[in-house]
Amino acid sequence: MALPINFLGFNRMKAVVVAGIAQGFSTPPLMLLIMLMTNNRAIMGDRVNGRAIDILGWVTTAAIFAVSVGLIITWMV
Repeated sequence: MALPINFLGFNRMKAVVVAGIAQGFSTPPLMLLIMLMTNNRAIMGDRVNGRAIDILGWVTTAAIFAVSVGLIITWMV
C-alpha cells in the first residue's frame, strides 16, 4: 500500500495523520460494542465483566467519546 502512495505523490506524513484520526474516531463505537458484548450473558455466559472492570470500561468508553466530541468541537471553532 505504501508504494502506490509514494508514486501518486501523496504526502506520507499527512496520510499517517489522517489514518490516526480515522482510527481515533472508530475507537468509541468499537469500545461501546465491546462493553455491550462483554456484559451480555447470552454472549459471554459466566465470563461477563466484574463490577470493577465494568466501571473502568464504562468510564474509559465515556472518556473516549468525550475526547472525540471535544476534538470535533475544537475543529468547528
